[in-house]
Amino acid sequence: MSKRKAVLDVAMREEYKLSDFPSLERGKYSALLKDDSNVVVIDPDVREFFPNAEAVNSALRSLSEIAKRAKSRADR
Repeated sequence: MSKRKAVLDVAMREEYKLSDFPSLERGKYSALLKDDSNVVVIDPDVREFFPNAEAVNSALRSLSEIAKRAKSRADR
């Protein structure tokens, strides 16, 4: 079955008509999302330490402060 046929076989609600969507284009914005996205995939062994985005951001902020201090000490 071709991809086009698979799209047509998907059941839609009665209030929608395929003609309401004249130019369906798969992946139309994928390049924009890829370039502008800030999504990072974390490996499972690391993920257990960071349950949410807040934990990741906190850890990265702490690490960036440590890096700044180390750089300023090296510059002395």
